[in-house]
Amino acid sequence: MTDVINIVDAFTDDYFNVNIPDVSITDLIEVIIIAYFIYHLLVWIKDSRAWILIRGVIFIMLFFIIAAIFQMNTILWLGEKLVTVAVTMLIVVFQPELRRVLEQIGRRKITSLFFLNALKGKTKRFEDGTISAMVTACYEMGAVKTGALIVVENDMQLTEFERTGISLDALVTRQLLINIFEKNTPLHDGAVIVRGDRVVSATCYLPLSDNMGLSKDLGTRHRAAVGISEVSDSLTIVVSEETGKVSYAKEGRIVRDVKEDELIEELKRLQNPEDEEEQGVSFEKEGKI
Repeated sequence: MTDVINIVDAFTDDYFNVNIPDVSITDLIEVIIIAYFIYHLLVWIKDSRAWILIRGVIFIMLFFIIAAIFQMNTILWLGEKLVTVAVTMLIVVFQPELRRVLEQIGRRKITSLFFLNALKGKTKRFEDGTISAMVTACYEMGAVKTGALIVVENDMQLTEFERTGISLDALVTRQLLINIFEKNTPLHDGAVIVRGDRVVSATCYLPLSDNMGLSKDLGTRHRAAVGISEVSDSLTIVVSEETGKVSYAKEGRIVRDVKEDELIEELKRLQNPEDEEEQGVSFEKEGKI
């Protein structure tokens, strides 16, 4: 292989006066790693509020470039003194986005980075009966306009939110969910947390999203669903008390008024870890607020 590279290098150097630099396997790996991180950085900028902030930074930079062209020394002196402060300000301003990126990196399994998932047997997070019970209960409650908020736990345990509610530890059934969210009952207010095939806690308090891009007609229940999805990898099902429509929130986004088969498909992705990793990109493309 080295001889072939040397021949090609000599040919291009003799006939085209072009010297091809030596490229090793390590160089190729470095290029791939850098391209990977640049790609995900651009995706992060596109999918977050970072792009709006970056446009503001670009505008300020252009202002100082103009000041340099016209020799506005006082402005340049002020800019030089503010550089250190500006870096700290950027870290503070981007703190929510940076935190979310680091959380997403932390949620990734190390084995997935080395493509070892194929060597493991497929394990379901919960049984098909649990999916059927949750979906049936949600659409039955939607038909009579009973509000509901069901948080389905993923890899990240929701212990801190579980403690804000009342411990249940009961098998997920259609009847149980309907009874919990029945109006004027002690457990109807707040969210339930589902771990595996069991309801572990009810009347849980969830953080409200401060995303200004959310529709103004969304109530507290929907904002709580988006809020918990911003700080965890859970899937949250929402039944609107006003319209009876069923929605779900995931990765800081909410998909509204979903059909029964759509909700089943999304729960099956969560049920099977391998399928969820393979199909996670599709939610980013199709998710809508």
